[in-house]
Amino acid sequence: MSTWLYRIRPTRPALLSTGPTPAEQALIGRHFAYLQELTQRGIVHLAGRTTTTEEEGMGLVIFSAPGEPEARALMEGDPAVAGGVFAARLFPYRVALLNVDSLAEAQRVG
Repeated sequence: MSTWLYRIRPTRPALLSTGPTPAEQALIGRHFAYLQELTQRGIVHLAGRTTTTEEEGMGLVIFSAPGEPEARALMEGDPAVAGGVFAARLFPYRVALLNVDSLAEAQRVG
């Protein structure tokens, strides 16, 4: 099993400053449910987004997949990517350091 990262960015940059349209919000809700399910299944290790409203804001999903075709299928299966709300780019990824305790604390506080 390999580790992968996909980065997402809104295809409509104003989404970050003015908020989503109702259609975008529906797809973002499905996107969140998709990632929740994959997290519960142990596939997604971390998912989140920057909290800035500038155009360079982004989200990251770090996950495991056997190879690139499966990783790409998982990324492209994200409802907000498939629906065109987010543009996504896939990267092979290697974790170098991980502090599970501080990550859990940040999740609890954030």
